Amino acid sequence: MSISLQEASRYYEGRAQSVKVLAENGQTIRFPAQHIRPFIDQQGVHGYFSISFDDNHKLLGIKRL
Repeated sequence: MSISLQEASRYYEGRAQSVKVLAENGQTIRFPAQHIRPFIDQQGVHGYFSISFDDNHKLLGIKRL
């Protein structure tokens, strides 16, 4: 994931409701913005993450790799 500080601030402040990212396999993934907040730092959000979903496509969690 690579999100600038300016874009990440929209998620942190609640001005954006969802995050849309592109997985390494080309799949587009959208999830509630509240889940990205713990990973925001002074540069925004950068790094590789593992995103888990249940059988009903509900987000279970995100962790930094």
